[in-house]
Amino acid sequence: MIQDRYGNNLSTNSQTAADLYIDAVDRFLAADSGVDATFQRAIDEDENFALAHLALARSHQMRGDRERIGPSLKKARDAATSVTPREAAQVDAIGRLLEGQAGPAYELIRAHLMEYPRDVMMAQTCMGVFGLIGFSGLPGREFEQLAFTTSLAPHYGDDWWFLSQHAFAQIEAGQTAQAETAIEQSLSINPRNAQGAHIRAHLYYENGEPAAGFDYLTDWRRTYPRDGLLHCHIAWHVALWALERGDEEIMWRIIDTDIKPGAGVSPPLNVLTDTTAILFRAAMADVDVAPERWQTLSDFAEENFPQPGLAFADVHAALAHAQAGNRDAVAKIIADAKGPAGDIVSTIARGFEAMTLENWGDANNHLTSAMADHARIGGSRAQRDLIEFALAWTLLQFGRKDQAQAVIAMHRPTTTPQNAVAGLYT
Repeated sequence: MIQDRYGNNLSTNSQTAADLYIDAVDRFLAADSGVDATFQRAIDEDENFALAHLALARSHQMRGDRERIGPSLKKARDAATSVTPREAAQVDAIGRLLEGQAGPAYELIRAHLMEYPRDVMMAQTCMGVFGLIGFSGLPGREFEQLAFTTSLAPHYGDDWWFLSQHAFAQIEAGQTAQAETAIEQSLSINPRNAQGAHIRAHLYYENGEPAAGFDYLTDWRRTYPRDGLLHCHIAWHVALWALERGDEEIMWRIIDTDIKPGAGVSPPLNVLTDTTAILFRAAMADVDVAPERWQTLSDFAEENFPQPGLAFADVHAALAHAQAGNRDAVAKIIADAKGPAGDIVSTIARGFEAMTLENWGDANNHLTSAMADHARIGGSRAQRDLIEFALAWTLLQFGRKDQAQAVIAMHRPTTTPQNAVAGLYT
């Protein structure tokens, strides 16, 4: 029987379809370009290739293309009448994920991986800070992520994709030395792996190496296609280092060409969170941010995330709305935030609202409360630094410079950017 790159049987009689599917899966895992087109070519070769339809639906979800998920998922289910038990289980579990049943899907996927640990499309759903573990909203999810990748490590060996994901879990758990070994090995095997380059950037960030990170990622992304899944987010890392270097011209150029709404074809979640983060971190560094930018971002958030429910999006939407003066939208997030992290979303949103109203005492109280476990909202440590810097900035406005400096002094990396919060050391 035809098999994929991980030794899993594929229910297709077309070797061409299988080869295209294998190529598309690698593109998907690497956050490369041409993912959807290659899955579609596999489907064109074999219309009854259930996993190709399912993977295409999953790719639509990753890109935030909600309208196209349902039709592809239906085709996968219609075609899954004569597939292997492994494939049937994949259609069932990932189908539930695509329909918003994250909890049941996670339970099925974890059980499935006990029997089929190299079912890579199932494992992928649980990887990274945006996966089922990363977005679980539960305490201790960083260490659950590392335990998950560690349990799979014996089954993947020197696979470039797995090594990059294991490295990311190690970075987020503070194991940067181990992560460097894993990510360097991953990139030596597949240097054009965007996931690997992105995770290498996080290692530079956590090690406090902004110059090396800026140079590496600036060079790496020159040939990265604009339709690559991580195009916006990789640009965000470079823009953040440009801000740290004090190079506002480069920062604004990257924001306007690669990050802000309408600048590219990146997933709405990345556009919202990355634009919000870079604008506010620029504002805290005393860079002038035009009000029109905040209004555009607030409108984008209301259009793409009209109902609270995804904690990481809700926190950034609340900040964008607060900065734009859209108090009704902030109030909606505060009142309607739900899910396992709903309580901390409301707390952070209240803090952001209080900041814009210059109620520094309230802002301090809310943001300090959130510091206990803001990992629950999802995202990486680098992304959640926004909250810690916001607390330091609030304390500074409140006239408590010593406390603000203490917040930054306890921060990792130890070489925190001196201009993260303007006036902190002057």
